[in-house]
Amino acid sequence: MKNVLIIGCAYPPELPHFTRGLAEAGARVFGVDQHAETHLPAMARRALSGYLQVDNIFDELATAEAVKRWAPVRFDRVESLWEGTVLTAARVRELFGAQGMTYEQVTRFRDKDKMKQRVAERGIRTPRHQRANAGKECLDAAEEVGYPICLKPIAGAGSADTFRCNSKTELENSMRKASHVPEFNIEEFIDGEEYTYDTISINGEVVYDTMSWYRPRPLVGRSIEWISPQTVTLRDTHAPHLEGGRTLGRQVLKALEHESGFTHMEWYRKSDGEVVFGEIAARPPGAHTVDTMNFVSDVDLFKRWAEAVVFGKWTNDFERLYNCAIIFKRAQGAGYIRHIEGLDRILASFGEHIPAMDLLPVGAHRRDWVKTLLSDGWVFVRHPDLEQTMEMSDRVGTDLQLFASY
Repeated sequence: MKNVLIIGCAYPPELPHFTRGLAEAGARVFGVDQHAETHLPAMARRALSGYLQVDNIFDELATAEAVKRWAPVRFDRVESLWEGTVLTAARVRELFGAQGMTYEQVTRFRDKDKMKQRVAERGIRTPRHQRANAGKECLDAAEEVGYPICLKPIAGAGSADTFRCNSKTELENSMRKASHVPEFNIEEFIDGEEYTYDTISINGEVVYDTMSWYRPRPLVGRSIEWISPQTVTLRDTHAPHLEGGRTLGRQVLKALEHESGFTHMEWYRKSDGEVVFGEIAARPPGAHTVDTMNFVSDVDLFKRWAEAVVFGKWTNDFERLYNCAIIFKRAQGAGYIRHIEGLDRILASFGEHIPAMDLLPVGAHRRDWVKTLLSDGWVFVRHPDLEQTMEMSDRVGTDLQLFASY
């Protein structure tokens, strides 16, 4: 039996499922997180053979030392499925000599400037970019890159603290909003459709890949409150207009020397057909996108991922049956959810195509939509036909409304 340490097993919501997947695949699973064991989700607690609570899971060195003092067994693998802990996992991995990517390799996935430098050196189309501290360095970098630009944290995720800036004034305003960010990537703004290329690999070989389409692109969806952002995981990933993205993705994985596990890449397709690398992470997509991937094929990728990384096992015994979209809902108003409109009509019209949903109940306080894409709830829809999927998704966006007040 393989001993696997998972760094982070409570939050985000996907992590208990990955912890469960490891146990169901046949691994002996140990967890590290900063929550009391009694506060872990039941799914994670049932899967664990041992647990260590640390003060700050993002403190790489302190967590690594705590694991070293505690370790009840020698770990064969050390895994992280969350952007904020991938470097912590790499520290622990090297400490135990466990299989997986080194700290240097993982840094190329975490540091957007090093990432883009490496990819560009391999001749892959990458946005023009410069690393900069706040203030004059950012202003000078923007002038050199050329407006419009994207202001991005060097080690960000989920479009947080990311802004499109068309002028020096907009850049100065954006830097004030992101004043807590110590270092930025100033990047050429690429105008085009935005997609993902998500993979599971074993020893450098891609055994599973899929693509999702952002409607609208996250930079827009995360900045305008009334929008109901969608992520559409596509059934036909070999459509001609997507092939450039797949080729690009495989080139990037090779350039960054990815080995085993999930990756999540974002890329752009311009109106002239040119494909441009966006960024990539050495972990799965968040915001329930693994769930959309599961709903596309009626498969459990949480367990399939575990079988791949722990035992090097993969069988393609499933097919893509549907397109699947997740639509994120934001309530109108502030305060507490008072009522929900349109849900009965939507369920009557196409309820059989809704595999799951989770809306805040009446009486619950609204979430901060700026800080979480999950917002005030979400709805999945799926259908074999893409046009039908998009039509239902748009109806969820327009017809389903949550209202809040104090």
